[in-house]
Amino acid sequence: MRALLQRVTGAQVRVAGEVVGKVGAGLLILVCAMPGDDLGTVEKLADKIIKLRIFRDEAGKMNLSLKDSGGGALVVSQFTLAADTSRGNRPGFSGAAGPAEGERLYLAFAQALRDRGIAVECGRFGADMDVELTNQGPVTIWLDSND
Repeated sequence: MRALLQRVTGAQVRVAGEVVGKVGAGLLILVCAMPGDDLGTVEKLADKIIKLRIFRDEAGKMNLSLKDSGGGALVVSQFTLAADTSRGNRPGFSGAAGPAEGERLYLAFAQALRDRGIAVECGRFGADMDVELTNQGPVTIWLDSND
């Protein structure tokens, strides 16, 4: 799985003008399932994300995890994280998991975060979404479960 984390003071996602998910302080997590990913991959990525020390402590140092900070997560499916730009000018997306498997793993990932005590809201899989965020720091981190 691939994930792009953005530390936010707030974020929301709209579908057809309607807010379907939002979070205050915490993370906006854009996530993409890749071929070969399974529930073990989901669990590993969820564990990594909630333990990453990317939130400020009292001294202003990035020393707190999402769990320590009490922040929530807005999880949005983003198959374009699988973009292959190695040939030509049009990205290819055949490196993403198929839609049915992608949705299953996306939903399992959101649930894995919930199971670890994180308040989670989600976008809508496969929908054309508008995402608004205020990136704090800015802090943006790329994760790939194959790394």
